[in-house]
Amino acid sequence: MTREKRSFTFPDLRAEQESGVIQGHAAVFDQKTVIGGWYEEIIERTAFSKTDFRDVVLTVNHNLQSIPLARSRNNNANSTLQLSVDDTGLLVRGNLDIENNTEARALHSSIARQDVNGMSFIFFIRDQKWEGLDTDMPVRRILDIARVIEVSAVSFPAYAGTDINARDEQALESARAALESARSELASSNNELEMLRLRSQILLKG
Repeated sequence: MTREKRSFTFPDLRAEQESGVIQGHAAVFDQKTVIGGWYEEIIERTAFSKTDFRDVVLTVNHNLQSIPLARSRNNNANSTLQLSVDDTGLLVRGNLDIENNTEARALHSSIARQDVNGMSFIFFIRDQKWEGLDTDMPVRRILDIARVIEVSAVSFPAYAGTDINARDEQALESARAALESARSELASSNNELEMLRLRSQILLKG
């Protein structure tokens, strides 16, 4: 499975004024988003049904080298990061230590001011379905996300109409590779069908 990353801008990302809690959606169901100008992607409502959330960290701008601002271990009630699936998508709720952690305090303030209004998550796909691979704009339906390892508040979320940060070359490369792989599999399948058709014609003539 290939690691993939998506970033979204959501108006519901907010910081609670009376506490260190931030909350917002890291993914939304049934929403078409353009990936790198190559294809549209939709996260299906089944996508998180069997997802592994055993160890997920909350960071800023995907800085995995920094100390996590919150963490979910087995997604239990005592974790400082809570992940849940609702009618909208994947809901993230982080309890930040704004008294003792300056970075946590800065993030909380930036979200409250709406200076930061994007979220991103790193995930691995277990199952997907492609439609219209022979068109200029295929559709990729994400049916099953195997694992989520990180959610992040991002300063530069997706530009309008897409969900991959234009600055994120690795994410763009992963998206392009996914499309090329799907088209290659389709071409191989079509070749096999053509060979079977020709073989059947030869047998009938014989």
